[in-house]
Amino acid sequence: MNILFVCDPLSSFHIEKDSTFTMMREAQKRGHAVWACGTADVFWQSTGVVAAQMQAISLTGDPQDWFSVSAQETRALHSMSAVIMRLDPPFDSEYFYATHLLSQAEREGARVFNSPLALREHPEKLSLMEFPSFASPTLVTRSPQAIREFHLQHQDIILKPLDGMGGMGIYRVKADGLNLGSIIESLNRDGSTSVMVQKFLPQIAHGDKRVLVIDGEPVPFALARIPQGNEVRGNLAAGGKGVAQPLSARDLEIAHAIGPVLASRGLLLVGLDIIGDCLTEINVTSPTCFREITDQTGFDVPSMFMNAIERQLAVSA
Repeated sequence: MNILFVCDPLSSFHIEKDSTFTMMREAQKRGHAVWACGTADVFWQSTGVVAAQMQAISLTGDPQDWFSVSAQETRALHSMSAVIMRLDPPFDSEYFYATHLLSQAEREGARVFNSPLALREHPEKLSLMEFPSFASPTLVTRSPQAIREFHLQHQDIILKPLDGMGGMGIYRVKADGLNLGSIIESLNRDGSTSVMVQKFLPQIAHGDKRVLVIDGEPVPFALARIPQGNEVRGNLAAGGKGVAQPLSARDLEIAHAIGPVLASRGLLLVGLDIIGDCLTEINVTSPTCFREITDQTGFDVPSMFMNAIERQLAVSA
């Protein structure tokens, strides 16, 4: 099979922790041809089909020079066996336009994972609002007054932008309300920008757990991303320490309730973020932590993912 990864520049990969790299390695191990391109390489010309300037790559096993390019070609996306969308957030206008090109490629016969329509319909911060029985108290608003009232009710809160990633732009405001006004000004921009506000969960001290769900089934281990020092954020990009651990009964309850619903909508891979017993985010663009869970537990997450891809392709063959 020919598998195309639509991803960030290969030169930017940190392969010691990159989940997309582990997917590529597993695909190559199984004898599939690995191709790569960026969203800027995808194009659609009138009277033509959606195509991309792409590279055929081989993984070398050398951590310093980890891939070699064996071919550079322009190919229609529907000519590939599978297209795996793995571009990192933020979900900006260019990402949005890319999903529309990928939707057209689907209409032409391409198999795209995750579904571009599902990517558009499930913004990562907002998707959890569909499952209120599992979520922490959460408000999404453009109203500064509504944010102040939420703080008055819950006393200790977290504020974050809807388009943030890796813990970027996250603030905690305690009962004293210190700096709440300036934080609202920074995130809300005089009511022009929506903000997500959540009740602070002290269980963050034990980690912000990433639970991976593949084709509706949870990976049996989560990666608890534990804040370090005085940091409130557990994100690995913000310096959190990743510790793999078996899923708790509550983790399984959440994953089994939400996973099949999202899988039925075309979300083959999702990353549920859980603090304590509460769902805080649903990640769909390029969920990570494959490498950390596999290295620490021996459970082969990339193999489970590639099994799901092959199973999906066999069903549609």
